[in-house]
Amino acid sequence: MIAKLRVTKQVFLNDTQGKTFGDVAKDPKQPFEFVLEFFDDRDRQRRMEESELHHDRAPLAGVVRELEAQPIIDRFLRVAEVRRNTRFRQAIGVLVRIIMEHRGWQKTGRKGSLGVRAAGAKRTPAHNTGGIAFWFVRAERYQLAEGMPYRSVRERCQELESEKPRRRKKSRSKQAE
Repeated sequence: MIAKLRVTKQVFLNDTQGKTFGDVAKDPKQPFEFVLEFFDDRDRQRRMEESELHHDRAPLAGVVRELEAQPIIDRFLRVAEVRRNTRFRQAIGVLVRIIMEHRGWQKTGRKGSLGVRAAGAKRTPAHNTGGIAFWFVRAERYQLAEGMPYRSVRERCQELESEKPRRRKKSRSKQAE
């Protein structure tokens, strides 16, 4: 079992991509310290891995409902101006990457859906109307560096469809017997 990773603000800011989100990490008006504490949890980090491994969904999908249910997070995302809201959500994505890479995962370059964005309305924060998340639309997908232990449904389907039929039709003479 891989030990949980404690990502501090300094660890985040020392990351190549994390340092580009210094505005988020250093802004006392943004609940980034709370986000760091939220992800500093063995069970949440395990659920992020299980989301990819057993549910074929982005790691964030394993914890996004619990994250969004936190009053401090919901309140911030409801009132933050669009740019701050977007940067905050992107910083969470970077934090997820740092944790997943520590646990032996690598990015696939694909995004997984977390929700269906509502049609934009003036003075309304961008949120979803469907899916598993209210505020997050997409999240990065990951795979184990040494390879995945299970094949995806897509891979299995392609394999099945490429197989030749195993049963041969009975000839008419054998059917008559």
